[in-house]
Amino acid sequence: MTILLGLSGALAYGFADFLGGLASRSIRPIVATAWAALIGLVPLFVGLAVLGGQFTTNALLWGVIAGVSGSIGVLMLYTALAVGPMSVLSPVTSVVSVIVPVSIGLVFAGSQLSALGVVAIIVAVVAVALVGAVKDRSGSRLTGRGLVTAGVAGCGFGGLVLAYAATAPEDGLAPLVVARIVQAAVMWIGVAVVVSRERGRQGVAATLSPGRSGRLWVQLAICGTLDASANVLIQAALHSGATADVLPVVSVLNALYPIGTVILAAIVLRERLTLLQIIGLALALTASAVLATT
Repeated sequence: MTILLGLSGALAYGFADFLGGLASRSIRPIVATAWAALIGLVPLFVGLAVLGGQFTTNALLWGVIAGVSGSIGVLMLYTALAVGPMSVLSPVTSVVSVIVPVSIGLVFAGSQLSALGVVAIIVAVVAVALVGAVKDRSGSRLTGRGLVTAGVAGCGFGGLVLAYAATAPEDGLAPLVVARIVQAAVMWIGVAVVVSRERGRQGVAATLSPGRSGRLWVQLAICGTLDASANVLIQAALHSGATADVLPVVSVLNALYPIGTVILAAIVLRERLTLLQIIGLALALTASAVLATT
């Protein structure tokens, strides 16, 4: 169940990223992210009403931490990709997002994995780097600033997983709702900063709204719903067993989200997978199968 929930969450994240990327071709990425974050509150509130949740002090604390960590991850990733080659910095972010929670789980939380399980995690980390490797045609140079920013982004995403792992099962979806509210607030503050730089009413309107494009609104709605659903699946995976034992496994599976993105890109946009990505997919599936049996 842990493997199933973790992989489902990763695929949902990947699908959401693909749709967010499509929307970002028409509007600014931070605006697309802000709308998706806001729209994602709808399914979370519905889920909260159906499944329940308690806004305890623990839920509020870790929800805020998760929201801040996720926001830092997104903003730093955008910054990294703007200043350096995507083919290097995107995999760096993914790998760091694995290393942070896995290290804490193994060293500090008392996670116990077999030797085969440790090997599977190492193989999965390599798979994350390969699957996330994309061609970069921008001609950007790799700089220390880009590497540091990508590393911080990875720490933000890793912190998100750690925060969800620290929530209590009885809190239900309450921490996720809090995290989404915080993330939406941070994203819209970022949009406000962008708007403040725009001049003229037309510029501001174009910055804030996707306009009347029905397809764009559908993309944003599905993106926000999938992203929120991914958070629910990852939290469920983390609570599917002893937290210390499942944390490294779920962290690795969560970082395989580029699989969903490259699959949709291949189907919808007919983009060809590179040899490295194909090898990464094969390694990811192999590592997941091994983790499911250990």
